Amino acid sequence: MNKPFKAFIFDLNGTMIDDMAFHVKAWYHLLNDELGAALSEEQVKVQMYGKNSEVMDRIFGKGHFSVEEADRLSLEKEKKYQAAYLPHLKLIEGLGDFLEAARQRHIPMAIGSAAIPFNIDFVLDNLHLRKYFSAIVSANDVERSKPDPETYLKAAALLQTAPQHCFVFEDAPKGVEAALNAGMQSIVLTTMHERDEFLQYPNVVQFIEKYSNTLIQQLVKK
Repeated sequence: MNKPFKAFIFDLNGTMIDDMAFHVKAWYHLLNDELGAALSEEQVKVQMYGKNSEVMDRIFGKGHFSVEEADRLSLEKEKKYQAAYLPHLKLIEGLGDFLEAARQRHIPMAIGSAAIPFNIDFVLDNLHLRKYFSAIVSANDVERSKPDPETYLKAAALLQTAPQHCFVFEDAPKGVEAALNAGMQSIVLTTMHERDEFLQYPNVVQFIEKYSNTLIQQLVKK
């Protein structure tokens, strides 16, 4: 952590909540049972990054679904994910205290996620988190998904903070690559991916399993 930080930007799924297994399951059933993709669970995991429409474009080819059909399928997938995950919905250990400590220190925070607002609202409203975030950048707010830096650069601009002074919390290689492309350091949550999947990214400064990690808590100590 060799640059002074002034703001935090959080990815959402797999970074604030440990829900990626539920997304894999929802995608697996939609792609295979309803759309006949015949993918293994591991193949689904590899493909499920970026906007939902981009996932379907990668698997079935661009233009296979109309915009309206892609939106309908996307919402159907998210409704199934939410119904399955709601009984388990909670922040990753230590994050609640971390957010409150950051707020007490007046550290501006944003969410930069490839999730649609429907899913971001699901988390923020059920866990009462809106007070912590002065900016939210969703899939609907960008033209280009991660690993393009647009999500994180837009979040930094909304926080009125130079990119090099933002710390990004991520769980996925494509997200860390987006942070690198934005000129930002990244802290990685190992909720779904192994450390060796991030070896090519020089902007990773720390791997953590939870926010109660002692080194991470030092970021918000007074």
